[in-house]
Amino acid sequence: MLAFVFVFVLLVAPSELGRLSPAAFLRIPLDGLVALAVVLVLPPRGRRIAVVALGAVLGLLSIVKAISLGFSAVLDRPFEPVLDWPFLVAGADYVGQSYGSALMWAAVAAAILLAVGVLALVTVAFGRVARLAVAHRRPAAGTVTALAAGWLALALAGAQLVPGVPVAAHDAYDQAHQLQRGAGDRQTFAEQLSADAFRATPAGESLTALRGKDVVVAFVESYGKVALADPELSPQVGAVLDEGYARLRAAGYAARSAWLTSPTTGGGSWLAQSTLLSGLWVTNQQRYQTLLASDRLTLPAVFARDGWRTVAVMPATTTPWPEGAVYGYDQVYTAGDLGYAGPRYSFATMPDQYTLHTFQQRERQPGHLPVMAVIPLISSHSPWEPVPRMLGWDAVGDGSVYAAAAGSDDPAEIVEQRDRTRVRHAYRNAIAYSLNALISYVEAYGGDDLVLVFLGDHQPSPSVTGQRASRDAPVTIVARDPALLDRVAAWSWQDGLRPGPDAPVWRMDAFRDRFLTAFG
Repeated sequence: MLAFVFVFVLLVAPSELGRLSPAAFLRIPLDGLVALAVVLVLPPRGRRIAVVALGAVLGLLSIVKAISLGFSAVLDRPFEPVLDWPFLVAGADYVGQSYGSALMWAAVAAAILLAVGVLALVTVAFGRVARLAVAHRRPAAGTVTALAAGWLALALAGAQLVPGVPVAAHDAYDQAHQLQRGAGDRQTFAEQLSADAFRATPAGESLTALRGKDVVVAFVESYGKVALADPELSPQVGAVLDEGYARLRAAGYAARSAWLTSPTTGGGSWLAQSTLLSGLWVTNQQRYQTLLASDRLTLPAVFARDGWRTVAVMPATTTPWPEGAVYGYDQVYTAGDLGYAGPRYSFATMPDQYTLHTFQQRERQPGHLPVMAVIPLISSHSPWEPVPRMLGWDAVGDGSVYAAAAGSDDPAEIVEQRDRTRVRHAYRNAIAYSLNALISYVEAYGGDDLVLVFLGDHQPSPSVTGQRASRDAPVTIVARDPALLDRVAAWSWQDGLRPGPDAPVWRMDAFRDRFLTAFG
């Protein structure tokens, strides 16, 4: 009975955290019925082989389901085996950068041991259930037949006790369908790659309205709609934006804001960044790798073609980044190139203020060529503690000053163990810091020739947003030259740094083409 309950629970458990409830376990698992039917009809020799093979398959399905539950907790979507393996590597990297390599390797080893243990236990448990069924072949066959008929009737009726969780469970079919969908998606994306109306634009004609301007595209990590729409978070974040805009207006700047729908949530920043820069809907790793293998005209490549110096400032990248050449950058600064001599801030290798300060010192000195820069800011990356303090820009130096300014907030090691309220407050504080750093940078170094586009790459994890939140993130363009903002009047974006609930919403892949249309 323990073996039966163990296998049954693994087969019927939903694969999304938000759908876990007692009613979600009241299901008929087609996978288990098929496995038992095969065992019952095979002769003894074939049966022994089939029991081990089928038990291993059911064990693998259980492992995939467990991973999927983790994905739903962090990325608010199920795991897709064909496309999502790189996220497991990214997860290990997150643990290593946030908590140290020792804990990372311990977590990896524990995960491997747990997977092997689940595989073995499911195989042994299914063997016990199979032996019981064979020992009582006639009632077992009648039970399997009756349940199969019930499964078929419930499947045709589309019965659900929990929304999104069919009573007629068919996990193996779902996985097979994902494989088929992944194969078809490759062809669909290849066709989208080949269609680009801006590739034929002659050099020098794509960005005529921006000549002589420095254009900075800053991605603010996890800066999602929840930061401005949630009543518990928005007062502090909104105050930073409103007060900051008042100061920028006094200095002669104007801004327009709206929403962009990200292709990802909770993580996978590289998918959002590649979507915005390529004008393609990059929703998974297969699409991302296909993009990198193509000659797609990205936004930085357009700037390079029209005479700008193009740079990527990548403070979270701790290894060589050959992908930079695909985007068309003249210069890529990874973490090791930025000369930071201060302490780490959990996942963040350096504070956002230091990243912006170093970019200014390296690329925007008097007499520099017009520069187009893409800068992912990472101080608002989970686990959101500790948060750096804002310093005077002339005090930043090589970052060693941060050793005395790291603050006394809770260390990163305990943030993920907090209750949801405290996690959300830590997120709010981190977002406020990143936005403060950007606004202060414009005040200190902006000038007439700066055009700043800053946006959230995606919403934070469901620990902040809750399950099945929207994928919208704020986007803002800031400039002192009024003629530039007149160019985007047709966008109907709202005045200020904070978009309201009725501000326009675009998919993130629409930005490249609309930006080139407005300024070319």
